[in-house]
Amino acid sequence: MERDAKATKRRLMEAGRAEFAAHGLNGARVDRIADAARSNKAQIYHYFGNKAGLFDAVWNELVEQIVEGVPVDVEDLPGFAAGLSDLYAEYPDMPRIITWQRLERGDTLNELGVAEVRARSAVVAEAQARGLISTRFEPQVLFSLLAHVAMLWAAANPEVLTVMGLEDRAQRRETIRRIATALVE
Repeated sequence: MERDAKATKRRLMEAGRAEFAAHGLNGARVDRIADAARSNKAQIYHYFGNKAGLFDAVWNELVEQIVEGVPVDVEDLPGFAAGLSDLYAEYPDMPRIITWQRLERGDTLNELGVAEVRARSAVVAEAQARGLISTRFEPQVLFSLLAHVAMLWAAANPEVLTVMGLEDRAQRRETIRRIATALVE
């Protein structure tokens, strides 16, 4: 029986993504990943080198998913923030992995991520140069604010979420859009 290496690698990536979202890199267990992927630990080491290599592969794929899933429109930067917020709502493991990456792998930079932050900051600078948005913040700071506002619902603690009382996804999206609009006006 011929093994499907591509399918095995995909299952390991998916199982790793779930495990890393739940436990981070340090708390993740290769046994659980292998079991969830219907594979074995040896395959993790074969395809990814080690657990950290699998985490990095998951991180790279997540960055690509964000880049491809949420383009930046110079004419609608609040729409970018709302779209990113939508992506986080659709994939709640994303903000968790982003947090784990920052906590456990913050010294490991993703080249695509860095390039995209620079490119997207340049889009903000272009919008500022065209007079479309405020110059109150430097382009890199404004882009960072927009990106972080998008993660408001995922990053807020339960007490804040309870007081805010916005359970409806459409209301949350509109709130993100309003905040982003206030930042760029």
